Amino acid sequence: MVFSSKLVAFLALALAAAVVVEQCAAQNSPQDFLKLHNTARREVGVGPVSWNESAAAYARRYAQYCGFNHAPKPRPYGESYYWGSNGNSASDAVGSWMMEKPFYHHQSNSCSAPAGRTCSRFTQVVWRNSKAIGCARAVCSDDGGVFILCAYSPPGNVAGQKPY
Repeated sequence: MVFSSKLVAFLALALAAAVVVEQCAAQNSPQDFLKLHNTARREVGVGPVSWNESAAAYARRYAQYCGFNHAPKPRPYGESYYWGSNGNSASDAVGSWMMEKPFYHHQSNSCSAPAGRTCSRFTQVVWRNSKAIGCARAVCSDDGGVFILCAYSPPGNVAGQKPY
């Protein structure tokens, strides 16, 4: 059987696209979120978190709205949000939250982030009393961006307490 060069090129391109889609999906698995969180937690001497499917269902429910609207209070989970372009993954989200680390001062339990920034996503990632997470990534139809939400159980960022 003889194939035209255009057909061969098309099949090669389709295969390459399938591999890229599979790699993107693989970068957003529960194991990816857990590994990133547990690496960050280990760096500050905090024990690991495990995956919680109830927290993941909560994250999926709110991530699908592609907006920074917190669930109504009282919330059953702590929350960290990330908005990015369509190719962004778990590592982009957790990486952006970890960029707050240099602004957090453990001794004084204070944050010196520039105006408009906080330390609350970093402190939630490493909150010692949070034992489980569930995360979700939603592709937003309006502009093709992604919205990533991680839910933490029990919630962190308790006023007056240090994260670790």
